[in-house]
Amino acid sequence: MPYQPPDIRKVNIIRYVTPLREGGSLPAIVEADDDFLYVAKFRGAGQGTKALIADLIGAELARAAGLKVPELVLADLDESFGRTEPDEEIQDLLKFSTGTNLGVHYLSGAISYDPVVNQVAPLTASKIVWLDALLTNVDRTVKNTNMLTWNRELWMIDYGACLYFHHSWDNWEQQSQSAFANIKTHVLLSQASKLDEANAVLTKIITPELIATILASIPDDWLNGHGTPDEMRRVYQAFLTQRTAASSTFLNTAKDARKGTV
Repeated sequence: MPYQPPDIRKVNIIRYVTPLREGGSLPAIVEADDDFLYVAKFRGAGQGTKALIADLIGAELARAAGLKVPELVLADLDESFGRTEPDEEIQDLLKFSTGTNLGVHYLSGAISYDPVVNQVAPLTASKIVWLDALLTNVDRTVKNTNMLTWNRELWMIDYGACLYFHHSWDNWEQQSQSAFANIKTHVLLSQASKLDEANAVLTKIITPELIATILASIPDDWLNGHGTPDEMRRVYQAFLTQRTAASSTFLNTAKDARKGTV
């Protein structure tokens, strides 16, 4: 199915169902006013809106690459929400998350991907490895695969640890050309036997126009602290465009790292 540019729906969170204690950001299952359940990523968590930005960009690039990704929504949290929450940590999180948060459609019954049990098609594995190298994703390892098996298909989740240049912001040009040595810990590296083919396919898909379309879907109030929203979008645009153009650098690093896994 051809990729459709993101038209991310807006919903209102009406019920906090249960926290998900994995990691330090305290995501939670919530119910929205469209009667669906979502995994909510809160702006008041440790990395703030930067994690939400990385998650949105990564998920939509993965979707464009033909990978399966749950629907994203912009989930609004009213300032009165959570006042009756008995857990003080959760109450504080909700208080600081008033406004627009990120919701990821909850895949009921999904199980975490197990590399021992499940194999991934070589081109699919190669696309995932290539995209994680592009995005400098440090968080798709054997210990934390951030992939789900649902309806016998592989689904990609949680790109919040990507684009770590935006946590310092002052060396983004250098990082756009980096080799990304962390790819050696990628859970799918040993299965990624078609990295050259993935590179050929994805460098044609991930165009400056596609990147700009995805960046336009980021709420302005997530883009703060490093200039105006448009100025920050221009940096993300330049980083991703330059990094895609220099893909041979991280591609060769991934291929060299793969030699030690097969």
